[in-house]
Amino acid sequence: MGTPNDTARAKAPLPGAAWHPGMRTAFRFCVAYLGLYCLTTRISGGLFLLPDRSVTSLGTLWPLRDITVWIASHAFNITEPLDASGNSWDTNFFWVQAFWVLILAVAATSLWSVLDRKRGNYVVLNKWFRVFIRLAIASQMLEYGMTKVIPVQFPFPSLITLVTPVGNVSLQGMLWTFVGASPTYQTLTGVVEVVAALLLLVPRTTALGAVIVLASMSQVFAFNMLYDLGVKMVSFHLILMTVFLLAPESSRLGRFFLTDRPVGPSVQPPLCRTRRANAIALGAQILFGLYALGVYTNATWIYWYQEGVGSPRSPLYGIWNVERLAIDGQVRPAVLNDYDRRWRRVILDDPGTMVFQRTDDSFARYGVSIDIVANTLDLTKGGSGTWTSSFVFQRPENDRLILEGEMDDYRIGMELRLVQPDTFRLLNSHFRWVRPPDP
Repeated sequence: MGTPNDTARAKAPLPGAAWHPGMRTAFRFCVAYLGLYCLTTRISGGLFLLPDRSVTSLGTLWPLRDITVWIASHAFNITEPLDASGNSWDTNFFWVQAFWVLILAVAATSLWSVLDRKRGNYVVLNKWFRVFIRLAIASQMLEYGMTKVIPVQFPFPSLITLVTPVGNVSLQGMLWTFVGASPTYQTLTGVVEVVAALLLLVPRTTALGAVIVLASMSQVFAFNMLYDLGVKMVSFHLILMTVFLLAPESSRLGRFFLTDRPVGPSVQPPLCRTRRANAIALGAQILFGLYALGVYTNATWIYWYQEGVGSPRSPLYGIWNVERLAIDGQVRPAVLNDYDRRWRRVILDDPGTMVFQRTDDSFARYGVSIDIVANTLDLTKGGSGTWTSSFVFQRPENDRLILEGEMDDYRIGMELRLVQPDTFRLLNSHFRWVRPPDP
């Protein structure tokens, strides 16, 4: 009686066997569409990775950008300027770009099918295209994973977040707060993504890595859709690329997970003809992964110290409640002042920003320069090169601050009281093995 391995080998198609016509057509479309999508979007930046700068996606450069703009204007009658900047990859620009990439892929598949109709299979191209897809997915998982392992993708709730009413928070802001409030959870999700990426670098562990990616990206895609994040298309296409990798393993995975039947090893043809060449190819793939891991780790550490929890804080850091506010010597409740001076709190978080929270919970943001030697505080307003405001401050006690100065031709005096962090339940919550009943 043969072993399960013998059965698997007997059922595996021979390298030279002809593929079903539908399989050949589907493969051509996958090569055309997934290849074009990777090269025209942010995924190309992970494939052509530089150690000291990010690579702009090819789709935002000439002539591809011009093609997108022309199609948006003539096919969709979009007249406003298309935005390809920022963190959202779901703008009109990228939707139009995905549209013409899909049309081009369908046309290329049709032409390819006519010109190459006598070819029985694409065994060699399939081997190399799978390498391309594995590295493309791995680079994205390493990038997103490292920004979670070193928790900067979802920053810890800022001081402004702590005093923003929940009803004023957007869906995206709610997700950012939910994940950022637990750095350990964020780190664990990043570890999963990094492990999946490393598994994708080795052909023998590709199936396991792809299964982990599929589970992880399914959760990410759900978050992107339900919390309105701007990477819906990117996460969806990472799922499509993972499905492409798992397609040859579908029968084995089905038998293992659904029927509990024994399965043999995955039969993957070697990438090269000689053992030495295969070893070099494997080493190159692992080297690429380690290089990408090093680049993303370094970039994330730098960001951690520039913008994350490790970044500098204001010398007057804290949330300060306004206990007394005098405008031109007149003390009265803040709600009776003009709108720009209805202040209930002053928030000093990063060194260059000072924020006033009004009585309606809206915020007024100013640039600030604090001189702790001269005890002066100078404000600037974004969008104005001439507007300035200056204050002199005293800190008689650690939790008290007195400001005296001028703003908009008003003499202003404020007495502020520092809000203690443990008054916020979000900062005062922790893990407990034994929890009392919820109130």
